[in-house]
Amino acid sequence: MTEGITGQAAVDGLLRVLDLEEIDDMIFRGISPDVGPMRVFGGQVAAQALVAAGRTVDPERRVHSLHGYFVRPGDSTRPIVYTVENIRDGRSFSVRRTVAVQHGKPIFFMSASFHRPEEGLDHTAEGVPDVPPPEELPTMTERLARYPERLGFWSKIPRPIDVRYVGEPGWVRSGDRPKSLRQRVWMRFDGTLPDDPLIHVCALTYASDLTLLDAVLSVHGEVWGPGGIVGASLDHALWFHRPFRADEWFLYDCTSPSASGGRGLATGRLLDASGRHIASAVQEGLLRRVGE
Repeated sequence: MTEGITGQAAVDGLLRVLDLEEIDDMIFRGISPDVGPMRVFGGQVAAQALVAAGRTVDPERRVHSLHGYFVRPGDSTRPIVYTVENIRDGRSFSVRRTVAVQHGKPIFFMSASFHRPEEGLDHTAEGVPDVPPPEELPTMTERLARYPERLGFWSKIPRPIDVRYVGEPGWVRSGDRPKSLRQRVWMRFDGTLPDDPLIHVCALTYASDLTLLDAVLSVHGEVWGPGGIVGASLDHALWFHRPFRADEWFLYDCTSPSASGGRGLATGRLLDASGRHIASAVQEGLLRRVGE
């Protein structure tokens, strides 16, 4: 089996993608991986936009939320320019707005808020659900062995994240996926990330776009691609609750409260292996049957 780049080499490649070039005050330029689909992965754009915003904020202030809109598909063969606007620097909070531009037009825009850590109330909902640990679940390579028709795509793209599905993923053949009200996936970056907290939240932002919309399809037992659904992210929101490392296992526990009018809404909570609720995500996507 031919595999894409994995492990530390893939993680190092992602770090190069996140290492934006500062071309002017509050203006940055980002690249896409050398190998990959022609359309830029939405999680990459969101993560790069957050890197740009974070570079303009006091490092002692940690990002606690972001809200972004995908307005045009990105071209992976061209750089993306990120312009950052300083909305406010207060005593405790800093707010930034980032716009990603290609070919002279916005493809994504995002608002992000940063907060100086404080002492306060501390609680969390129940911990890790009763699911198998990641070590007991099939690797991506083991799952792909059942679907050789998928190898052409997966063999060409870097895979910096070790992904272990608790149930069936959305890319199996039509008819192979039972209905489920939840989509649960263990993830970790498949190598060592730097200690910089901004890198870890940007890495988690990247990962959060991988499987979230899959929760909408899971409710109906639907799949992506032939015999199923094609889709695109419309907007994406994240809240970061506690410090974490994205190169350690976290569970992405996702559900879909509603789908109608060609759009589906998915929500997810991200828990570390000890059950700490580290982040929450919400995304709406455009979902259409193949051929429509």
